[in-house]
Amino acid sequence: MHQGRIIFSQLLDFLPKKSFRTCVKRYKGNYRIRSFTCYEQFLCMAFAQLTYRESLRDTVVCLRALQGKLHHVGIQTEIAKSTLADANEKRDWRIYCDFAQILIGQARKLYADDDFGLQLDETVYALDVSTIDLCRSVFPWARFRSTKSGIKLHTLLDLRGNIPSFVSITDAKVHDVNILDELLPEPGSIYVMDRAYLDFERLYKLHCGLAFFILRSKTNTKLRRLYSAPVDKSTGIICDQTVRPVVAKSANAYPEKLRRIKYYDKEIGKRLTFLTNNFLLEARTVADLYKCRWQVELFFKWIKQHLRIKKFFGISETAVKTQIWIAISVYVLVAIMKKRLKLEQSLYTILQILSITLFEKNLISCAFTENYYENKITTGHIQLNLFDS
Repeated sequence: MHQGRIIFSQLLDFLPKKSFRTCVKRYKGNYRIRSFTCYEQFLCMAFAQLTYRESLRDTVVCLRALQGKLHHVGIQTEIAKSTLADANEKRDWRIYCDFAQILIGQARKLYADDDFGLQLDETVYALDVSTIDLCRSVFPWARFRSTKSGIKLHTLLDLRGNIPSFVSITDAKVHDVNILDELLPEPGSIYVMDRAYLDFERLYKLHCGLAFFILRSKTNTKLRRLYSAPVDKSTGIICDQTVRPVVAKSANAYPEKLRRIKYYDKEIGKRLTFLTNNFLLEARTVADLYKCRWQVELFFKWIKQHLRIKKFFGISETAVKTQIWIAISVYVLVAIMKKRLKLEQSLYTILQILSITLFEKNLISCAFTENYYENKITTGHIQLNLFDS
């Protein structure tokens, strides 16, 4: 039987601790801190994510019950609810934002060769946003509507491995399309978006950055057809056209030609119209790429169900952003561990197993084998035979 380190400690081996210290130093996170460092704060919040804690009090009670084991993972301070609450309220959330980006960079390299259903050499991103509703009286800083508050989680998802490449947290009042101003176009990459991102001026910036985009057209978008390419209608493609914007403002904002593809989706019984600046891909491939955009919707659904980002442990903007960025860090950390240990289980299964085995002394690789969960019943003189006559 393994008598070495606990599983939580082994999981933390996949964390680049030197990079974490660099992020803390950058924002002076431990300045004048005598106890309960930023790393300890990160570990406590990571514990809450991994074990599905519902509140700050819930987290602290469970940590105190494990006080004798916490030194194995690097928590030397006796945890108090006020201490953890103050840390979440006052310490710079950008520490955990920058650290999450470092983890994302590592994960993307590990998943760079993964297949997402289409045989393409280009990197494909899906851009979308998810709104998290908040109580207006408790979170007045998160402006949304007159009766409620909310925040938006803008996410650029790398479809190879479903790793978030870019995440931005804003007030829910910020329009989705504004996030395009923060993106740095990656030459040769393909950005798949919904029609909410149809803004010709911003799309032209992507085009000038040598990036490709695919998005749905709005019903009131006026375009002039220049040329129609032959299509195979048995594939669902209705037409493949070269077009230009008709309205003068749109034409000035996007002076180049666009490609318009109309496609009938039999699964949903709808006719869809796509716009793209890529004239080399087959028309059906463009339609299939837009279908892959659904993965970002599944990503939002997954993290809302399995990470603690709907119930917050603090009410300030700093506390909310700290919790979200640590949640993202935990998601990416588990994804890194999954790839490096070559685990076949899904992230959901891995998180469920981790939630009940964090403080067990067992090899982390063995914790995900089927033999670990076999119920071995002891037979012998200790156990009575119910069927003895």
